[in-house]
Amino acid sequence: MRVIVGIDLGSTTTKAVLLDEQGEIVGRGITNSRSNYEVACAVARREALTAARMSMLRRAIDLADGMIEQDVAARLSDAFRLEVYLGELAALAARIYQLLDHVFMAPFKSVLEPAASQILDTMAANAPALFLDDTGRKSDFFRDIAGAAFTSEAERLAARSDVPFDRLIGLFDRAILDVETTVRNETFADNLKMAAERIFTGADSVTHAVISRIVLEVAESPIEEVAFSGTGYGRQTLPFPKAAVRSEILCHGRGAHRVFPGTKTVLDIGGQDTKAIQIDENGVVTSFQMNDRCAAGCGRYLGYIADELNLGLHELGPLALKADKVIRVNSTCTVFAGAELRERLALGQKREDVLAGLHRSIMLRAMSLLARSGGIRDEFTFTGGVCKNPMATKMLRELVDANYGVDVTLNAHPDSIYMGALGAAMFALDDLRAGKANILPTYDIDATAKSLDHTACSGCITAASCD
Repeated sequence: MRVIVGIDLGSTTTKAVLLDEQGEIVGRGITNSRSNYEVACAVARREALTAARMSMLRRAIDLADGMIEQDVAARLSDAFRLEVYLGELAALAARIYQLLDHVFMAPFKSVLEPAASQILDTMAANAPALFLDDTGRKSDFFRDIAGAAFTSEAERLAARSDVPFDRLIGLFDRAILDVETTVRNETFADNLKMAAERIFTGADSVTHAVISRIVLEVAESPIEEVAFSGTGYGRQTLPFPKAAVRSEILCHGRGAHRVFPGTKTVLDIGGQDTKAIQIDENGVVTSFQMNDRCAAGCGRYLGYIADELNLGLHELGPLALKADKVIRVNSTCTVFAGAELRERLALGQKREDVLAGLHRSIMLRAMSLLARSGGIRDEFTFTGGVCKNPMATKMLRELVDANYGVDVTLNAHPDSIYMGALGAAMFALDDLRAGKANILPTYDIDATAKSLDHTACSGCITAASCD
């Protein structure tokens, strides 16, 4: 299969979309944006390629003439994710033990090493339930899943012993940086074979033989990347040729038009900026407005609030939806928002009510930007990472209804986070059809990337990163 690659390198997440030569989406991938952008792009591409192979796997199973149960593809996909997680967990454990061997950790090693070992063993033992028991993971990012599990176990351990909680968390924070800036040396085939063995060990010989054949065929089917384009907040740092880099405004406009052809207005709220975009009936940008350099009203603002509350970013929206009332927030500045948040909580105001006010303030800034760009025209599409926040979408809907009427169609879907990467892939497809496809980088996504090989220092014991 020949595929076209579009990558959107955002300040918070990096997305990749694969198209076939007919322009159909065959794979998507997303990962945390890291301090090493080359690694972030490689991981997002690999996630998209994995999704494409999983689609191939589902089609192959569907063609097996009823010889295999219908839920096999889903079970294999979950087991595959489990194997990936366990591999990343092993890498995290190895890095933690390396840090514990450093001379600066000598005064704490006798206490921290058995505690860390116990936590990591418990995380590994609990991993199958996260992926195979349909317990509803709150995130698909390793940092989020592992961070929540490690913190929970560290709190439990510290509560009944003399193990210092802050040093355990500092150890995790230091190790996760190195894990995230390294592409591990693994292949899709290895993980899929291990997933099949985990699921089908003990199955009847016919089923096992059919599954083994399908897994081998899918794992060995070639996927050739024939063109690519990149965009996003960090597009100037993408490890791509200059000709392959596109404006994120053009990409979001085109991606939104592709998914929702009736779109006339696009609002993109990402990690560092907000864009209000007007497009014509062909998806061509006619005007736009962007926020200034301040990150207030963007994903970073929400991330800062999440840190203040010791919550995951994905937890803010659902918590805010529980609000009894929307408290008016005076400051929309990221620098001062934390101070106001702490003050209101100290006055006894409920977290969810304050969060509802914060979400409303973000959407009010976006509405002002939309007004300057030309207002909202039917249809209106919401893109970017913040579109995954249910409270942000709810507040946006209320403000649109109040200012432009209830008849405006608002397209807000969690997968809208991929709009920029989709638009980039469409531009790459245009280049391919015009005979001027950009050459893919020679980066090997299955080889180990250059890791940020920090030397542990005394500050790493409690700090998340080196200065």
